[in-house]
Amino acid sequence: MKNRSITQYAVPAGVVGIVLLLVVPLPAAMLDVLLAVNITASLVILLTSMYVRRPLDFSVFPSLILVFTLFRLGLNVASTRLVLRDGYAGAVIDAFGHFVVGGSLVIGLVIFLILVVIQFVVITNGAGRVAEVGARFTLDAMPGKQMAIDADLNSGLIDDDTARRRRADVAAEADFYGAMDGGSKFVKGDAIAGIIITVINLVGGFVIGMVQMGMSAPESLERFSLLTIGDGLVTQIPALLLSVATGIVVTRATAEGDLGSAASKQLLQSRPALLIAGVGAICLALLPGMPKPPFVLVGACLLIAAQRLGAAEKREAAAGEVQVAAEAVAPSADSPEQLIEQMRVHTLEILLAPDLVDLVGSGPDQDLLVRVRGLRRKIAMDLGIVVPPVRTRDSVDLPRATYVVRIAGVEVGRGEAPGGRVLALGDDLGSLPGQSVVEPVFGLAGKWVPAELRHAAEMAGATVVDRVSVLITHLGAIITQNAPRLLGREDVRVLTEGVKQVNPSVVDELVPGLMSLGEVQRVLQGLLAEEVAIRDLSRIYEALTLRAKVTTDPEQLVEAARGALGPALTAQYTAGGALRVLTLDPGLEQSLVENLRPSDAGSQILVDPARLEAILAQLGNAVAAAEASGNPVVLVCAPALRPAMHRLVLLGLPRLPVLSYSEVTGAGIRIETVGVVTGVHAIAS
Repeated sequence: MKNRSITQYAVPAGVVGIVLLLVVPLPAAMLDVLLAVNITASLVILLTSMYVRRPLDFSVFPSLILVFTLFRLGLNVASTRLVLRDGYAGAVIDAFGHFVVGGSLVIGLVIFLILVVIQFVVITNGAGRVAEVGARFTLDAMPGKQMAIDADLNSGLIDDDTARRRRADVAAEADFYGAMDGGSKFVKGDAIAGIIITVINLVGGFVIGMVQMGMSAPESLERFSLLTIGDGLVTQIPALLLSVATGIVVTRATAEGDLGSAASKQLLQSRPALLIAGVGAICLALLPGMPKPPFVLVGACLLIAAQRLGAAEKREAAAGEVQVAAEAVAPSADSPEQLIEQMRVHTLEILLAPDLVDLVGSGPDQDLLVRVRGLRRKIAMDLGIVVPPVRTRDSVDLPRATYVVRIAGVEVGRGEAPGGRVLALGDDLGSLPGQSVVEPVFGLAGKWVPAELRHAAEMAGATVVDRVSVLITHLGAIITQNAPRLLGREDVRVLTEGVKQVNPSVVDELVPGLMSLGEVQRVLQGLLAEEVAIRDLSRIYEALTLRAKVTTDPEQLVEAARGALGPALTAQYTAGGALRVLTLDPGLEQSLVENLRPSDAGSQILVDPARLEAILAQLGNAVAAAEASGNPVVLVCAPALRPAMHRLVLLGLPRLPVLSYSEVTGAGIRIETVGVVTGVHAIAS
C-alpha cells in the first residue's frame, strides 16, 4: 500500500517539477543528476519497447512521450540558462563536448548535425507516418472487429465477459494508435526545438562571450561551441532513443513474442539465404584491396549458422519419417480395429454434398463446426441436455448442394444450401432471381438468391439468411424434436452426478433406492418429448422422490415432475403478465375423464372418431382466433386428463401446449380465458 501511494504521487510531482525547470534556475550539480536520469530513463523505455509482445502492453507509452519531451525541453532551458549566464553547464555537458569534439570543432559540429538528421529526417518522420497510417487503419477496422465479436457471442463461442474484454481491447487499440499519432508529433516538435535551441546557444553564447565576458572571438567561439555541442548531444541522444522506441512500438504488427525472439526466429528460417550470404561475404574478402579478416569472420559465422540450421532440419525430417513409419505399421484399413470403428453408429452426424465442404473452415462466423459448437451450448442452456458431438463428413452419394442430418444412422432431416447464394424469406420475392423453396423449419416461402443480391433482397423487405444459419437452424429444430432419443443412459448418469455435487441428499434418496437410472431416464425423456427443459434437475428429483414412494408409473412420475416445474412451464407462454388459455366445457371434460383408460403407452381417451374430429376442429378454430392477436395460447384441463389430452391434441395441433390446472394456478400470474371448447362448437369470450 505504501509503495502504491508513493507511485501515485511521484508522477504528478515529477510533472510539476518538470514545469518548474522552465522557470527556476538549477545548479550545475543538480543538472548533471537530471541529465543522467534523462539518459537512463530513455534507455529503459527503448528496451521495454523491444520486449513488449503487443503495442497495447505498453499503453502508457504515448503519455511517456509527452512527459519526457517536456522533461528534455526543461533540461534544455536549464542548460541554456547556465551556458549563457556562466559559460559552464555541469560536468556531463562538458564531458560530452570534449569527448565528441575530440580536439576538432568541425568534427563535433558534423557529428551533431548527423545525429539531428538521423533523428529528424529518418526515424521521426518514418515513425510519425507509420503511426498515422496505423491509427487510420485501426479506426477503419473497428466496425468489422466489433461485428466479429458479436457474431462469436451470438454463436456461443465466447461468454459475455470475454466479449466485453475483447470490445475493450478493440477500443483501447484504437485509442492507443490515435494517441501514438499525436505522440509522434511531440517527438518531431522536440527535434525541431532542439535544433533551434542549439542555434540560440551557439550564436547567443558567442555574442555574450565577447560582449559580457571579454573573450576574444576565437576563444568565445571555442568555449560556447564546445558547450553547445555537449548540450545538444546530451539532449539529442535521449531524444534519439525515444524516437527509436516510438518506431519500434508502432511497427509491431503480427509478431508473436518480443522483438529479439521474433527477429531471430524469422531471420534464421531460411538456410539457403544464410548460405548465399556467407559465401557472398567470403567472396568480398577476395577482392583486391579489401580487408580479409572482417568479411571472412562474418561469412564464417553465417555458414556456421546455416550448417546448424541444416542439422536441425535433418532432425525434423528424421522425426517425420519415424512418424510416417509408425503410421505405416498401424492397423490397416481392413483390420478388426478399423472395421469396428467404421461400423460404429454415430449418435448425431451431418452429411454434406462435396460442393458443400466449403462450409467447414470458411471464416470465424461462417464455419459450420464452430457454429455447431455454439448450437450445442445453446441447446444445453435451453433444454438442459448435453448434445453428443456432431460428426461432420462429406458424401458423394448426395445430390449437389444437399445436406442430411442423421440420428443413430437414420436420416431425420434433409435440406439444401447452394453455394454462392443466400436464403431470402418473404412474401414479395417475384422480382428476385433464384430457386423458390420452402424453409425446412418454419415452412416459410423463400428463394435462394445470389449472394451479391443480398442488399437488393433486404431492400425488398425480405429476411436474408446465410447458408450456415439455415443449416444450423434446421439442425437445432431436429435436435429439439429428437431430444428424447439423444438422451442416453450415460448422459443421465453424468447429469445425476452433477446434481449430486450440489444436492447429494436428494440423489442418494432417489437413486437407486426408489428408482433406477433407466427409470429416471424414461421420466426425463417424457419431459423432453413435450419440450420441457430439464435444467432444474434438483427440483425434478425432489418431486420424483416424493411420487416414487407411491407409484412407479412413468406417466404419473412425469406429471409430478411437471408439477414441480409449473411456474417455469407457464412463464414461457406468458405475455404481458397474463396467460391466455383455452378451457374445456365442464361437461365435455367430465365425459373425457370418464372415458380415460390405461394402456402400455399411457392413458388414452376412448372417443368415437366423429367426436374426436369435432373436438380438434373446434380447438383449431379457437386457437386461430386467439392467435390472431399475436399472443401465445395454451389449453388447460384437469391434471388427470392432461397426458391423454396432450396425445389427443398432438394429432391435429402439435404446437398447442397443454397444461393442467395445478401447473397454471401455482404460477402466480393473471389468467385470461380466450375460449371454451364445448364438444359441439367453440365459444369465443
